[in-house]
Formats: sequence, C-alpha cells, structure tokens
Amino acid sequence: MLTHIDKQGNPTMVDVSAKQVTHRTATARSIVVLPDEVLQYLVDGDLVSKKGPVFQTAIIAGIMAAKKTGELIPLCHPLGMDNCSVTVQVNGQHEIVIECTASINAKTGIEMEALVGASVAALTVYDMCKAMSHDIVIKETKLIAKTGGKRDFKRA
Repeated sequence: MLTHIDKQGNPTMVDVSAKQVTHRTATARSIVVLPDEVLQYLVDGDLVSKKGPVFQTAIIAGIMAAKKTGELIPLCHPLGMDNCSVTVQVNGQHEIVIECTASINAKTGIEMEALVGASVAALTVYDMCKAMSHDIVIKETKLIAKTGGKRDFKRA
C-alpha cells in the first residue's frame, strides 16, 4: 500500500494527526568506493583536497542536508530533529563508510532525514575528490535501522 496516494490516486501528505508521539531514531549508510589515486591523500584519518578536509566537510553537509529533508523530498513532513550525527570511516576495501543517525520525538519517522544526510555526505565526498579521479563510485545508500512508530527495523 502506498501511503502518499489518496483514494483517487492523487499525491497526498500522510495524515499523522491521530498518531502518538514516540521517540524515533533512524540510521542510514552510504558507501563510497575510492580509487588508489584518491586514497593516497588520506592523512590522519581524513582526505586532504584543494577544497579542504573532505570528511569534516562531508559531516557538516550531511547534517545540514538532514535538517532540510522536508524541503527536498515532496510530501515529506518537515521535522525539527532532536539530534543528528554523521560518521565517516575508511574500511579495508577502499571504501568510505558514511553513517547518519537522526532522532526525534514525533508522530512520524525520521528515516528520510537519515537517508538524505548519508546521501549528501557521500555526494560531498565525490564533489571534493572528483578533481583527483572520476572513478569514484557511490555504491549504495540504505536504511540500517529504525526505532519508534509501528515497527522497528534493523539489518543483520
């Protein structure tokens, strides 16, 4: 069942007025694959580019984007998040693993904010490193976990 379609098949915002306020969290992950010519600039846990520290900038961009989700995604409720954090780590497969976790006490979930935050952080890594290589791949973005609302979710 599509929640953003009314009985006549028209787009609609989900009515959350009858829902209970609960504590809700969501974590999303984006993975960026970097070639060796980019990874060689990894210094003290961050990539250094002509535009500045890549990971630190991506963290700020992810948080800023999560805060603007209601303006970016049609029919998404505008939410005043209680918290949002973005982490950036390099794993052993030449991948940058970005996780965005958002939380709120509200009547609706916060998955979209976490997904947008992780996505924009990944796009920021790409933007800041594209001068070094165009072989950068944003491999995936997915929801990792959510709590609150009708059902909790966690990937194994």
